[in-house]
Amino acid sequence: MIFETVVTTLAADGTPHVAPFGVRYSEGRVLLKPFKPSATLDNIRASGHAVLNLTTDVRVFAGAVTARWLGPRSWSLLPVATIAGVRLAQALSHVVLALEHDDDHDERPTLTLRRVHEEQHLPFAGFNRAQAAVIEGAVLVSRLHMLQTEKIDAEMAYLQIAIDKTAGDAERQAFGWLQQAVAAHRAAAR
Repeated sequence: MIFETVVTTLAADGTPHVAPFGVRYSEGRVLLKPFKPSATLDNIRASGHAVLNLTTDVRVFAGAVTARWLGPRSWSLLPVATIAGVRLAQALSHVVLALEHDDDHDERPTLTLRRVHEEQHLPFAGFNRAQAAVIEGAVLVSRLHMLQTEKIDAEMAYLQIAIDKTAGDAERQAFGWLQQAVAAHRAAAR
């Protein structure tokens, strides 16, 4: 099973990096499989740490794949107490991770990370179909270069149903970013 999360890391110069990541859990560990090249991979290898953020603010997912941001080129981030690292300010919870094993691979290494510290910040209010639609749309947008136009159109139309029925302002904004990215991709292909 893959869980959609947001991983925050710091570059060697202290610059924060925010990336949506599908992670797996195995025997209490977190498994990341980044494609190369990857700033997240480079940062974890250099520092030995990452922060796993659990959030229902789907603008982070849509913003990352469309290069949209809520603030001046960054998400609202807060320092974590146990390492030199940051977490999303809007995270429901975060987990500080330490690199335990790096199974290198030419295309997609597997990083095994152990939990060092966990904190709960906000309660989980429940699932929202529009949030799931935005996450699916973000995955779709990240693969526009690989998919046929008909598949993109069909998937976006289906996801629009959940947006129309259950979205709040944040989900509508995020889905709008994804629609703009699809339109820009189509225009660039012409």
